[in-house]
Amino acid sequence: MTDLAGFWKTGGSFSTAAAGGLTIRRRLPTGWQPAPQGCKRGINELVSKDLRRLIREVPDFPKPGILFYDITTLLKDKDGFQAVIDGLKTPYREIQVDVVLGIEARGFIFAPALAYALHAGFVPVRKPNKLPAETVSVTYKLEYGTDTLQMHKDAVSAGTRVLIVDDLLATGGTASAAARMVGEQGGVLVGLGFVVELTFLHGRQRLAGHNVFSLLQYDK
Repeated sequence: MTDLAGFWKTGGSFSTAAAGGLTIRRRLPTGWQPAPQGCKRGINELVSKDLRRLIREVPDFPKPGILFYDITTLLKDKDGFQAVIDGLKTPYREIQVDVVLGIEARGFIFAPALAYALHAGFVPVRKPNKLPAETVSVTYKLEYGTDTLQMHKDAVSAGTRVLIVDDLLATGGTASAAARMVGEQGGVLVGLGFVVELTFLHGRQRLAGHNVFSLLQYDK
């Protein structure tokens, strides 16, 4: 699922994430407004609706009967992209983050920008045989077969405070594997942040015990 440039769903509605307030201080498109001070619902609901309008709906992709939501149209909108990074930053701006770990491939879109916003470093997690220096690996189960992730051995050491970021939380397998790899290196996982969560796939269950935040949620 996460090899595609967006995400798909089978219908659903949005509910805001309960993780801190968001105040957007930059210029906003017509119809957008900052979240109220002290807001506890995460991203402002009006802003979230505008973000959803920036996502292109592609029917019958990647196969008939699937409605695919393409985030490339959100990414190219300068105000929309700023709102996404500001929204991802909000739950973590008051805690220490040493590095933001981005998972190949679309984690590479969001993690470096968020690392810049948090004044943290960026660590890429890649498919096998993509990194030049000594690596550590974790292999995890897919519905059919297995997959493997790697990162440089010296990217995370004991006590490094790590935030994992990806575009999509679906079944949680990839994020869980990345979290396990951080733990095996002695890193401190301070949270996992996602742009979109498909709650009906119950990915949070595989991340139990961790601080999980998603900006936009689809529950059906």
